[in-house]
Order: sequence, then structure tokens, then C-alpha cells
Amino acid sequence: MHTTSVPDFLPVLLGSDMNVYGMARSFHEAYGIKSVAVGKGMLGATSHSRIVSVEAVEPNLEDDKVFVDTLLKFAQRYPGKTLLLVPCGDNYIKLLVRNQDKLRGAYRFECIDEPLLMRLSIKESFYQVCEEHGFAFPKTTTCSFENYKGIELPFDFPVIIKPSNSVAYWNCRFPHKKKVFVAQNRGEFDAILDAIYGSSYKDHLILQEFIPGDDSGMRVMNCYCGRDRKVKLIALGHTLLEEHSPEGIGSYAAIISTRDDALSEQMKNFLEGIGYVGFANFDMKYDPRDGKYKLFEMNLRQGRSSFFVTAAGYNLAKWLVDDVLLQKELPLTIADNRVLWSIIPKDVIFHYVKDESLKAEAKRLIREGKYVQSMRYRGDTFRKRFVQFHLSQINYRKKYKQCFGNKSLRD
Repeated sequence: MHTTSVPDFLPVLLGSDMNVYGMARSFHEAYGIKSVAVGKGMLGATSHSRIVSVEAVEPNLEDDKVFVDTLLKFAQRYPGKTLLLVPCGDNYIKLLVRNQDKLRGAYRFECIDEPLLMRLSIKESFYQVCEEHGFAFPKTTTCSFENYKGIELPFDFPVIIKPSNSVAYWNCRFPHKKKVFVAQNRGEFDAILDAIYGSSYKDHLILQEFIPGDDSGMRVMNCYCGRDRKVKLIALGHTLLEEHSPEGIGSYAAIISTRDDALSEQMKNFLEGIGYVGFANFDMKYDPRDGKYKLFEMNLRQGRSSFFVTAAGYNLAKWLVDDVLLQKELPLTIADNRVLWSIIPKDVIFHYVKDESLKAEAKRLIREGKYVQSMRYRGDTFRKRFVQFHLSQINYRKKYKQCFGNKSLRD
């Protein structure tokens, strides 16, 4: 059902990936409108679509001046139209925060200021903020290009290795590159660090103890904070399975929405305590050793799996429009509808998820019609898209077969 009393507006989404598609689908489901996107390149997720078109492609969009010039020029295509700007990637949120004053006349949006961005987006300072607000996180240290050789670790193997600067890491290249590595011993650890620092990446690396348990120990929490710096929406997802391809490790592939009031209250106090505005997305894992959730990171945006929130009946686009455009007074909503969200085939879920009670819950939700595939949408019916979707599902089956459980320096 489409909402009627909304201003005549156009969503301008920054990026062209699955996150952009999820937001476009949210806008289309809520308001029946087609979004436009501006990005560095064209990606399959937003190709051949009736609900979003990538209308400006600029390979140098991560340069501040190019970013501002491109968006100002783009706004001129729509004179008199209310343009709602929605960043859908880490790099785009940073660019928007840095250049917000130059874009406010042309676009409607809300975002945090640069000092808060810096505190939250560099993982070392983020863990400091967690400590101030009583959030547990895995034992963590860092290393640099200057000191990584022979570094002493204050915890045992296995060890997680991931970049502190995800944008710089995204742009580097080396053999067997993965989004996140897990080193089982010192030999693997040294080889992985040599490989990373042998590339163009020279920033810090986060070194972290491995929390026991498989993918189903992971939780993802999505929040929306209004322009009054009060939390308006909290939605928790229980991960069934993550992606296991080199570029996808750590990205969620199947989620059941759930609820945890104590965790929601803690997150509300955290976000309101730091004066946050906009979407936020938290990755955490349940630690069976002490019964606590250990916070891994905070993304200053909705994530590509955040469509599970819309799928559960809490349309992300609606919160954005009600707050930024309509400036409504919104109460806090804690999501509690249950739904199974996925980007992978059902048979992959049931083959690789080990927890029998989670499998039973997933089967029940499918039987009840509470199953949503992000990239399969009745409102988006191009034949090319249909073919592309089915090819992607075949590809996921192959990737899980080849890559499941491989987080080391090999293909």
C-alpha cells in the first residue's frame, strides 16, 4: 500500500550496490516511486531495474571536489523538485559529512558532524567510545606497517585480521585477498600480514580474538536516529549464515528478525549519549564464554542486509521521509515481527546452517509466507533482471561449495 500525503520528492541514492537496491525497493514499496542513483560505477544489483536507475556515473566520486560538483550539477536536472539524499556506503557517508554545508541548499538530508564521524569510523577510537558506554567488544589490538613484524599478541589464536580503514583496503590489491582473515597460528598470521602490507594498503590493521561459534552467533542491529538526536527505530537480526566468498566474508546472507529489549535499551542510551543522527548498523557476536554480546563495528549507514527491517514491516524509507521531509514527531519503535530475509537460495541455508532450532524456525517462516529475498521483487519485472537473479543464485551455490569456511591466505 502506498502512502498518500507525502511531498513530491525524489530519492537520490549514493552508490549502485545491493544496499542501494534495498533502499530503492523500500521507497518503491512505501510510495510507489522510482529512485535515482549516483555512483562510482554500475553494478549488477541496480541494473535493468524499474525501481532505480543509476543516472550519473563518476569514477572519481571519492574526491571531495568531484563529489560536490557532480551532486550540484545532478541537482540541476531536477529544478523545483525536493531531492532526498541517501548515502549507501562508508565512503559516501564520509564525503557527505565533510561536504554537508555545500550541499544543503540542493538536497534534503540529516547527518552527524565531522568530529563524531572520525570518532566512530576509525575502529580504534570506536572501541574507546564503546568502553565509555559499557559495550563489551572482543579483545583487540592493532598493528601498523612500521611495527607489524614480530608483533606480540595479548591473546591466543585463532586471530581475526581486518583493516582499520575499509575504504583504503577496498582499493588495494594482492593475491588471495579477503575482506576479513582468520589466522589459526603464527605462521598463517605472519603470511597474511606480509601479503596485506605488500600491497598499497599501509594503514593500521585491527587484530582481534576470535569469539567461539559459527555464523549463527552473529547479530546485526539497525537503528534510525531522528534530527532531534533521539532513537526512532531499533531492529535486531539473528544471522543464520554469512557469505563466505573472499570479497563477501562477514556480509550477512540470511537473517531472522528477532528482539532483545535489554540490548535495545543499551543501544538507545549509546546512540542518544553520543548525539547520533541517521541510520546506524551494528555487527556483534554472542560470546558463549560469558553470555555477552561483543560489538565488532558500527556502520554509519544502513547496511546491505538492512532490507530485513523493511521485510519485517518497518519500512526504512518511511522513517527517513517522516523525519527529514515531513518532520513528524516519531516515537521509539522496537521491531518485533519475525521474518526470514535472504540473498541466497533456501537449499544453501538448510545445507550449511548447523543449528536445528534455527532451521526449524526458518522452515516455519517460509511455510507462513514470511520469507523475503532482497533481490526478488514483484514490482521489478524486467526479464533481464529475472535471468540475472537466477544466475546469481546458481553462483551462490558454487561459491559456498568452493569457499565455505576458508578465511585463510589461499583460494
